[in-house]
Amino acid sequence: MNSLLQSPARSSTTPNEVKRRIATATIAVCTRNRPVLLQKCLAAVSRLNPGPKEVLVIDNCEGNSDTRKVARDYCARYIVEPLCGLCRARNRALAESDTDIVVFLDDDVTPCSDWLKLLVEPFDDERIGATGGQVVTPDSFPADHYRRQSTRIISDRDPHWFEMAAFGGIGFGANMALRKSACPPGKFFDERLGRGAPFEIGDESYAFAAMLSRGRSVAYIPSAIVHHPPLTRFELKREARNSFAYWLLLFSEFPRQRLALLRFLGGRLMGKELAWPRDSREPGEIVSSSWSLKLEAAFKGLSLFVKSPKRP
Repeated sequence: MNSLLQSPARSSTTPNEVKRRIATATIAVCTRNRPVLLQKCLAAVSRLNPGPKEVLVIDNCEGNSDTRKVARDYCARYIVEPLCGLCRARNRALAESDTDIVVFLDDDVTPCSDWLKLLVEPFDDERIGATGGQVVTPDSFPADHYRRQSTRIISDRDPHWFEMAAFGGIGFGANMALRKSACPPGKFFDERLGRGAPFEIGDESYAFAAMLSRGRSVAYIPSAIVHHPPLTRFELKREARNSFAYWLLLFSEFPRQRLALLRFLGGRLMGKELAWPRDSREPGEIVSSSWSLKLEAAFKGLSLFVKSPKRP
């Protein structure tokens, strides 16, 4: 059986060892001018049992007194990252944390009570470099649907590992964890990607692909659930432009995967079905849009890619 479809072997880790691992993890919540949403997120984090060693609030602006107060009300360490960009905030969280497991939440999600336990358990396997959980929205399947699904372990031995990681088959940054020692020195997240950056998308997917390309495995745990309010989407032309720029970035940064990338994108643009399970919502608007829109997006995406700064 392909390892993609297998759950990890049941660990002999005792409940006390699980609690110890959780108690030595850091939760990082990246936020920007949304203290009301942050309060709901931190309230849910405060109810986790067991809880993490520390909670960081990374305020991605010049500083906000309301955000600072919310962080302090929940005993979180408040850190200002003034340079705009979600990946800059995440890189700051990695730099500020003093634990090997760093867990990331967006400020607009609320985790279930067992979320941290489920997300951290796979790190008992030293091959695991990252984990991702499920983001449940009002228009997705109910939480019980995901709780019945098994954990999947993905490695670079899986034939579709690159496309799975790069295109949403492992999870999203609103609910993920990293083993800090598995990340390369310097800035792990590419600061050209994600909200507040030139490409606006793809930040967590790129990070999962980078982790797998380094020989680590990634665990996707559908039962590790956070709840998210209704999703808002970019205007289609803008999203298509960003997607083409992101594809060019993948082509540039992962030279060994260029043929696999071209095969995958060619198949998708021609309407080919995915060859792997995707639990997140599959919008499909770009794939099903007109060729005139695709050609316009390709031209604008190329322009955006050429004008964007190179990664230091």
